[in-house]
Order: sequence, then C-alpha cells, then structure tokens
Amino acid sequence: MIVIGIILLVIGFVTGISILWTIGIIVAVIGAVLWLLGAMGHAVAGRRHYW
Repeated sequence: MIVIGIILLVIGFVTGISILWTIGIIVAVIGAVLWLLGAMGHAVAGRRHYW
C-alpha cells in the first residue's frame, strides 16, 4: 500500500490532479500504519505479519 500511495502521489504531482495527490497521501499513511502495527507484533486483519 505504501508503494501504491507513493505512485499515486507522483502521478498526481506530475499531472496536477489533486484528487490523486490526496488519495496517495491517504493510502501511504494507511500502509505505514499497517506496517508499523505488523512490525510491533499486533495481528492486523487476522494476519500476524503485514507486508
């Protein structure tokens, strides 16, 4: 999710489409939160690890 968020951020920045920029930020933040929860050992959505 982090990679998809970064790709959307880049596409939104290059093309000037603000909705892609916003969605990219949201997806990247959600991915980072899930990654941190998985790294701390918490089960995320029934999974022990989240990649």
